[in-house]
This record gives sequence, C-alpha cells and structure tokens, in this order.
Amino acid sequence: MEINVLDIKGQETGRKVTLNESVFGIEPNDHVLYLDVKQYLGNQRQGTAKAKERSEHTGSTRKLIRQKGGGGARRGDINSPVLVGGGRVFGPKPRDYRTKLNKKTKELARRSALSYKAQENAIVILEDFTFEAPKTKDFVNITKNLKVDGRKVLLVLPEVNKNVYLSARNLQRSEVMIASTINAYKVLNADVLVMTENALKIIDGMLTK
Repeated sequence: MEINVLDIKGQETGRKVTLNESVFGIEPNDHVLYLDVKQYLGNQRQGTAKAKERSEHTGSTRKLIRQKGGGGARRGDINSPVLVGGGRVFGPKPRDYRTKLNKKTKELARRSALSYKAQENAIVILEDFTFEAPKTKDFVNITKNLKVDGRKVLLVLPEVNKNVYLSARNLQRSEVMIASTINAYKVLNADVLVMTENALKIIDGMLTK
C-alpha cells in the first residue's frame, strides 16, 4: 500500500512511501488487542481504593442485643456490616492491577492496531518537521492543513521534540508520542494516525517480521 508524503501545509511532496505488509497489512487479531488494551488500562490504575472493614471502625464493642429471643437476626457490636455506619463486607483493598504479556503478544497487538488503521485509510505520512518555539496555533494549522482537525489525532515522531510536544499539549483531541513507545491502545484510541517519515522507518524496524 502506497501513501503520498505530505508537508506541513498539506501539500504532496512528490514522494511516496510503501507501508510494510507485515506491519500494516496483517489480519488483525482481536483477542490479542483485547489483552493488550486490558493490560495497558490496568497498568494505569493506582489501585489505592480502600474501604474499612468491621475491625477497622472505631466504635463500642458492646453487644447491642442479646443473642436469642429478640425475634431478629444475631448481631454483635455497632460496627456490624448490617448496621448503618458499620464496616463494609469485602470492600476494596489497595492492590496492584498490573499484568504481564509476552513480547511477541504485544508486538502482534501493535501490528494488528496499525493494520486496522491502514484498512480504515486513517494513516497520514508527514515529512519530518520541527518548530522553532512551542506554539499551539502552529500545531492547529497543521491539523487543518491535513484536514484532520476536529478528530482525535495521534502524531508519532521519531524522537522527543519538546517544542512540538508543548504545542500540542493543550489540545484535548491531539497527542504526540515517539515511535519507540507506540502501543495498541493509543493507536486504536485515535481517529487518525499521523506519522513522520522517520517515525515510520523506526516502526518498521521494530515490528517487521
């Protein structure tokens, strides 16, 4: 699959790139994508939710009513879960939600996500560029020139570019990341994947089979 390389004004440069079939043209594996996205979202969780159990509440331990003869259920002190203000049964505890996936599974997930974007014609190849200074207006103009404004845009760069990153940071529907850290969740979550030429080369080098 060939794609025209565009400049930041949205004009064709006269160059074309060919998307690697082993990276952008495979049959996507939905189950692997599910596993990878589940892992990514789980790894973002803090896992600090906590509810007090019966033994952790401050309250009298006096038995409120006698054990038998009252016509109601047995219960002990005021911290009982059946009473308002009592402890919680099986409440959340601090835990680690992180999981592990093997390297080949994660690579397949990334290739599957990229293949979906290729099938949807939602990939734009941009010639390498930089900003002299951070300026959100310049980044917005690029999205307008590429006709992707108003959509979720993921811009993939070959390396860290602070000026470009800062220019997009305040835009709710735009995100910038480097090619070596690309993941299936970010690709699937974007409406349009915009990659520079060198970023494409890095992704090809990482994922080509």
